[in-house]
Amino acid sequence: MIHQSLMNILKNLVCKTRGLPLLKLGTVFAVLLLPCLALAQDAATQAMSVEYRDIPGMGSRNLIWIVAQQHLLLAGFVLGVPIFAWVCEIVGWKTNEPRYDKLAKEFTKLLTSAYATTALFGGILLFLLIGLYPKLMAYLTDIFFPSFIAYCILFLFETATLYMYWYGWDAMQGKKKAFHLFLGFLLNLFALGIMIVPNAWATFQASPVVVADGTDIERAWAAMQNPTWWPVNIHRLIANVVLGGFICGAYAGVRYLLAVSREEKEHYDWMGYVGNFIGVFGMLPLPFAGYWLMREIYQYNQQMGITLMGGFLAWLFILQAMLIGVLFLGANYYFWMGISYRIPGSAQSYKKPIMAMLIVLMVCLGVWMTPHSLVASLEEARKMGGTHHPMLGVFGVMSAKMTVSNLMILVTFMSFIMYWRAGKVETAGWAKIAKSVMGALLVIAGIAVIVLGVWGYFVPAIIRINYFSVAQVLIVLFIMVTFTPLTALLMKSAKTTTEMVWGQMPIRAGYSLVLNAVMVILLMSLMGYARSSSRVHWHIYGVMRDTSEYAYSPALGYAAAFMSLNTFLFCLLVAFIFWVASMGGDKSKGPQKEEPKGSQEKLPEGLTPAMAGGSPRKGE
Repeated sequence: MIHQSLMNILKNLVCKTRGLPLLKLGTVFAVLLLPCLALAQDAATQAMSVEYRDIPGMGSRNLIWIVAQQHLLLAGFVLGVPIFAWVCEIVGWKTNEPRYDKLAKEFTKLLTSAYATTALFGGILLFLLIGLYPKLMAYLTDIFFPSFIAYCILFLFETATLYMYWYGWDAMQGKKKAFHLFLGFLLNLFALGIMIVPNAWATFQASPVVVADGTDIERAWAAMQNPTWWPVNIHRLIANVVLGGFICGAYAGVRYLLAVSREEKEHYDWMGYVGNFIGVFGMLPLPFAGYWLMREIYQYNQQMGITLMGGFLAWLFILQAMLIGVLFLGANYYFWMGISYRIPGSAQSYKKPIMAMLIVLMVCLGVWMTPHSLVASLEEARKMGGTHHPMLGVFGVMSAKMTVSNLMILVTFMSFIMYWRAGKVETAGWAKIAKSVMGALLVIAGIAVIVLGVWGYFVPAIIRINYFSVAQVLIVLFIMVTFTPLTALLMKSAKTTTEMVWGQMPIRAGYSLVLNAVMVILLMSLMGYARSSSRVHWHIYGVMRDTSEYAYSPALGYAAAFMSLNTFLFCLLVAFIFWVASMGGDKSKGPQKEEPKGSQEKLPEGLTPAMAGGSPRKGE
């Protein structure tokens, strides 16, 4: 209609202006052009005012969910691997052990294979967010534009450093090794910056701090300094180390299952041990960082905390308990298999402690996964006298769950200490006193954690959260910080009674490493959904409301299906990365001699590696 009207006016004006001077004709067309420009501007404004676009059949939120989750998991792997690769390189340089340098290089090889894939998903995510959520991205760009520039600079520096670090590995051996280690330090420094800058964008949506006055840099800095930024930074840093460790362990487990030569089995058995060790030691402090994050969420907005822990998202923490419990069991089981298969003769002496630790872990897992209120029919609720079970309902509160989580961390830590001490006899004169003190401290710590947990039922929640739970965390941290250097001193002068044997682990050891990696991926997908859904119908909590057709939190069953889908897709990506990384292996050695069938079975007590046809290797 508007277009036809304009054409009629133009035709009439052209007829009336015949014979007029050119200047007057131009003036007429200029006058006519003004409304045309106004209409074009209105059309552009209307296009810019589009808040949402959708993907037919799939939905924009579902697509963003998948792409963002894949990018975050890949980024966690890419940011976690350089940390322990660099640490392994330092250990190899200090101890003059070539296998540590070889391990660090193999870890970095996995990193180079995943780096481009991570950047690819990041670019896809950015384009989708701009196209599907233009109003939200325009607002975030207005707030955080200076940090976008900083992020690009950090990304360029990390890419250049990674290239120099990887391609200069062999060229920088010997006298140039110190410079190569410095490059590894820079790589981790830039990776840390690349992690914490986008964390500010995500945490701003959950706990926004908006400052209207000031320069662009001042406004961006105030928005970055929101209450949950540093808790998320610490939590994600530790989680990335855990994810990277367990994925590298899974890589070693797969390569161990496919290995045919003794040398390959020994190497990948040792690599799997290192990956599991890194994952476990990162996993031990991770619940403490998560507890700090939840405290900050409660302090910022109590309703958001209630939605997470007591609302419709509360059942996610039951699933979280199951996943963490399986992860703890898998990590401990791998340590216990190491005692039996890598340290011949030690299994019998540790049989009873292992059984006791298994019972404690299972009981703690049962308490941790007990819900506060049950989903029950009316008849079942009447028989119970309410939605709380008359006997088991007492285990559904946070006081019980904090207690058992701390006990599981203690048990897992002691599994590692037990593995560390297996096959060795302390020769120091103060060894008996030190072991007695450590045993007494462990018993006192366990009793103290349980007493504080029971006492928490009889005090106000604010006292339990601010004092009792913090005290439980500090007790467990004290045990870890005290026992680790003390055990190291004892082992320094200890006498080795049994040679450490690599490559004798059964095939289920490789499967357990893969299981641990899958549990970590599921767990990160689960908690990412929980943190995002805590905003309910807000894009930016309390600032920008979600007015799209997806302004609701997905049902837990629907979310669980997407978590499983994301986990499956990520495992496919990781398998592809593993395959690409394995293509660059050294083929110059020719075919390896295949291992005799049955060589992965358990060694009977008293059978030495030499009798089994193996080649023992000292050290850890």
